[in-house]
Amino acid sequence: MFVVRPIQQKDYADLLAIAVESGHGFTSLPVNEELIANKINNAEKSFKEAVGDAPCDHGYLFVMEDTETGKIMGTSGIESSVGLNDAFYHYHISKVVHNSRELNVYNTAEILTLCNDYTGASELCTLFLREPYRQGVNGRVLSKCRFLFLAQNKSRFSDTVIAEMRGVSNDNGDSPFWKWLEDNFFSLDFPTADYLTGIGQKVFIAELMPKYPVYVNLLSQAAQDVIGKVHENTAPALNLLKSEGFSWKGYVDIFDAGPTVEADLSQIRSVQNSELYTVEIVDQLTGEDYIMLSNLEVELFRATAVKAQLDETLQTIKITQEIAEILKVSAGKQVRAVKLI
Repeated sequence: MFVVRPIQQKDYADLLAIAVESGHGFTSLPVNEELIANKINNAEKSFKEAVGDAPCDHGYLFVMEDTETGKIMGTSGIESSVGLNDAFYHYHISKVVHNSRELNVYNTAEILTLCNDYTGASELCTLFLREPYRQGVNGRVLSKCRFLFLAQNKSRFSDTVIAEMRGVSNDNGDSPFWKWLEDNFFSLDFPTADYLTGIGQKVFIAELMPKYPVYVNLLSQAAQDVIGKVHENTAPALNLLKSEGFSWKGYVDIFDAGPTVEADLSQIRSVQNSELYTVEIVDQLTGEDYIMLSNLEVELFRATAVKAQLDETLQTIKITQEIAEILKVSAGKQVRAVKLI
């Protein structure tokens, strides 16, 4: 069994190990001890604080824990509103037309324009499942359990939810897209630029990034080929988000050109389909479908997935006492649940 819960101070060593294991291109979790400690502190504060009318920059970080061994299997997070304190950059792909009626010439070209269009959006981030646990439903639950938290706490988040997908790079951290930018504008390798962004040092972007739209056909062919493409290890995560209703609107990361996908919070499949069910305690689980379920707490949030029995007519769910204790609920209490697909 496993449980997904808010991160705690005791998880520091595991989160630092995950940062190392995740490798290059995992911008939201750079290998930096001070930053790791700050992320945990900020998460604990975010889970405790109430929310007001104004947007806030809360960061909710979860860990998946093996309930038998106590080992941390992975992590995932949600940022409530990006870009409020630090500029949040993207390139947007659009088209321009070069047309001369007199010469009967008509050409179109794609351009990349630096923008901050997603400022204020909520972001799914920091998703990483450790190698020994990449099996069964673990990856899907680690990612999708965040939708139960979003559904139950909509006031804490923006109407627009985004996810930046890791772009193409090799084992050494070399990105074909960044290579072109490096050669022409930055003189910094990709791991260094990615690390600086991860620790919040973004001033160099505004100082060195091209000030005008970039014509895609002027980039190297290698750079052009990876625009909007994901790292091979990220493809499953992208497919999962697409199944939830996320789509690509032409925004890409400024470093590796990986796609950023978006969805309206209320239209995310697991948010839309999740409902509240009253708990019934039984001696043995009898369901055939995996059900993802969570309690209704914030600071004490707990989520898991089991083959449980849902009664959609009576709005009840039958779970064992063991599952109830993992979720910190009891008979007669409500949980939020949805079929895991």
